[in-house]
Amino acid sequence: MSMSAIVKSVASGDTLVLRGPPGPNGQPPKERILHLADITAPRIGSATREDEPWAYESREFLRALAVGKQIHFHVTHALGPSNDGGQRDIGTGIVGGADVASEILKNGWGKVKEGKRDETEEDTKRKALEATAKEEGKGLWNPEGPKERIVNYAMPIDPYAFLTEWKGKPIDSLVEQVRDGDHLRIRLLLADDQHQFINISIAGIRCPRSTPKEGESGEEYGNEARFFSESRLLQRHVKTTLLSLPAPAATPLNATAAPAPPSYFIGVVVHPVGNIAEFLVQAGLAHVVGWHAGMLSSLGIMERLRAAEATAKQQRIGVYKSAAPIASSTATGQSARSDARIFEGQVIRIWTGDQISVVEKATNKERRIQLSSVRAARANDPKQAHWANEAREFLRKKLIGKQVRVHVDYIRPPEGEYEERECATLRVGGGNANVAEQLIEKGLATAMRHRRDDENRSPDYDKFMAAEQAAVAAARGLHSAKEVPPTRIGNASETHAKAVQFLSSFKRSGRIPAVVEYVAAGSRFKLVLPKENQTLTLVLGGIRAPRTARNPSEASEPSGPEALDFANRRFMQRDVEVEFDNVDKSGGFIGTMWVNKTENAGLSLVREGLASVHAYSAEGLSYAQQLIDAEAEAKKEKKHLWSNHVDEAPVQPEVNGDSNGDATPHTPEYLDVMVSDIRSSPTGAAFSIQILKDGGIAALEKLMSEFAIHNRTASSAPGFAPKKGDLVSAKFSADGQWYRAKVARSSPVKKEAEITFIDYGNQETVAFSQMRPLDGKFKTLPAQATDARLSFVKLVGSESEYGEEALQRFHSLCEGRKLIAITDYREGPLLHLRLIDPTSASLTDPSACINVDLVREGLAQADKSCRYLSSNPTIGKAIAAAADEARRERLGIYEYGDVSED
Repeated sequence: MSMSAIVKSVASGDTLVLRGPPGPNGQPPKERILHLADITAPRIGSATREDEPWAYESREFLRALAVGKQIHFHVTHALGPSNDGGQRDIGTGIVGGADVASEILKNGWGKVKEGKRDETEEDTKRKALEATAKEEGKGLWNPEGPKERIVNYAMPIDPYAFLTEWKGKPIDSLVEQVRDGDHLRIRLLLADDQHQFINISIAGIRCPRSTPKEGESGEEYGNEARFFSESRLLQRHVKTTLLSLPAPAATPLNATAAPAPPSYFIGVVVHPVGNIAEFLVQAGLAHVVGWHAGMLSSLGIMERLRAAEATAKQQRIGVYKSAAPIASSTATGQSARSDARIFEGQVIRIWTGDQISVVEKATNKERRIQLSSVRAARANDPKQAHWANEAREFLRKKLIGKQVRVHVDYIRPPEGEYEERECATLRVGGGNANVAEQLIEKGLATAMRHRRDDENRSPDYDKFMAAEQAAVAAARGLHSAKEVPPTRIGNASETHAKAVQFLSSFKRSGRIPAVVEYVAAGSRFKLVLPKENQTLTLVLGGIRAPRTARNPSEASEPSGPEALDFANRRFMQRDVEVEFDNVDKSGGFIGTMWVNKTENAGLSLVREGLASVHAYSAEGLSYAQQLIDAEAEAKKEKKHLWSNHVDEAPVQPEVNGDSNGDATPHTPEYLDVMVSDIRSSPTGAAFSIQILKDGGIAALEKLMSEFAIHNRTASSAPGFAPKKGDLVSAKFSADGQWYRAKVARSSPVKKEAEITFIDYGNQETVAFSQMRPLDGKFKTLPAQATDARLSFVKLVGSESEYGEEALQRFHSLCEGRKLIAITDYREGPLLHLRLIDPTSASLTDPSACINVDLVREGLAQADKSCRYLSSNPTIGKAIAAAADEARRERLGIYEYGDVSED
């Protein structure tokens, strides 16, 4: 009985592998082996045996004649099943109207079997064909004999060297086996006399795995994918281009043997009608592998694969049957998105190498953006720390303050400690450049490896992979072998003493280039000075910006958050120039900052009504009049701080000419002071100050240095019993150091004395054994501490439950800080002072003093026994207004209501 089938492949010059149609539900088609009757041909070799002479040429003839074509065959003898269970037969076949055996004999690629007893007419014809081929010297009968050929059936011994030699070169090849839709065994025809077998995985795709053996299960569509490739590629000539080897597997720590060499290459297989990968994807039989884009984008293959993927998704076929269709592309090649996910804005901050903050132009809202499909170098990894800083600096120089176009590609949901984040593509400049692609190309970031089914990715993901491939090839950034030691940056503001050391050289340098690293408040910044390799704190001179709450328990001053927000948006991470004038007690530098060489940061804040002029510190500035004019303009326009401003004549401190016991009339005096001690008193709080003039503090520091050296070697006087009024050396219990002191009361019985440390004002009871007579050479410098109290107000007393809180708040505002004091009254040696923080107040504003601040917080009240309060009505109004505000806000003593007498 005559049957028909398709010739799947040719095993040798006299043997064909036939297949029927595919079975239902993707089952592989049934196969059978047909040995041509009464002829023999040379056997093709394998890894264990060499080719017989002329075997390759004989098989090639039959392959070209029959593979992929329909054959009509007749079985004369049925043999047993083959090793894989298929049917084996002996018979004859006709392809294209010609008898296959006769064609083989006619062209000299086979021989008639000898020893047949009863020859037929057909046998006679075949022998005649063989005799003619012999006479003509065809095929096996070629008088020159078979060609010498080296055939390597195993993978190259050194795959890396082989890849280096042949990478990127199209090689004539023959597909010998299809293991899966994307995994082939190929014979590379390197030369007429050299063939190399390799295993290859088709780049850019992954097909489902097929059924490995009968009875075992593969992945869905795996058999269909293998059949698709088999029916088009098996034993067809193709062009093969090797691109890479798979990444080596991680070697266990306890491994003793070297890792096994790679078992396959990654490359492109092109049939005469096109790249098989594109056809597999378009048929829904393969997924696109994004991380191969680096190898394929330069060849233009990834774009075609993505187009094929879009077609399959639109049709929802094969592995894409459940996929959402891809949105149509716009003219610029970007996936279409809703207008709500596209916006323009200004970059105001670079957080890391892949996160930035953008202020949306339409809404003025700040949005924190993650670059889509990008993983920047990590600062907490020692090997990546340098490149993390480089990535951040690259983005800062390229983006900060610039207008960008933002396309939100997807929203990354919150996960663990990570909050929800908008992932977007940023484009800047007229060239429509993708910032993330530039970052990856410089080796400062890598493309994120998405899961195959993860559609949340950048529309330029394939370009990212190509950029990363280029960075790896050029060994740039993260991909370089060199190790960059961490850069050590000093802190010039670490201490007051350290800041003073830098000040003179900074002042000589004039304007110094810097970068704003952090904005602590409207007028306080952390700067980096790249040339000096230092960081420091800068406080803008001549102005006072309202403070912002540092923690939830604090309240911001009016317009404080607005001032901080303005400074963040205007100055954060900008290149600036700074000029220094002085340093404060904490090591901060006081000076001027310019943005874009011309914009004075302090002047901008005052002009926006987000800072007031600090008259005392502004006097020496060259632009003092500009500050005053800007403040006047802001008041006129009622901006921020001045929204409720009412013009009034400036108030000068007034003098009370009345006498109050031993109190004397006094002309107000402005003093630079340092509050050295605070203690409870009948007025709520008494304190001591050090007056910062005439070199007193410098002289005290020198004296204390010599005093410390002296007391290391000085011995205690046995039986020393100081008397009231004596000047002594006494050891302070808190730090164990020796200081000058005056005895207030002495008790020979208890052998202890109550003393006052004359340079700081604090008091303590000290044992006689911890005291010594004061050496005469340390008596020449006058006592540096002066007793004082607050003018006009009285701190809440210790009898109140708010007394301790009031005293602690006074400590936090004053102690150890450089302040400006206005002496409103002298009561013998006791000074009545108004205290002003020069970094946060204006001398022209009577309410801008610590005295009024304490009233505003409900921790102090107007002192009704103050004789000179009535002579200062403006101060009186400010105190009354502050008390009203405390009542309204239920602060301090007003927590449970009004506590005044009425």
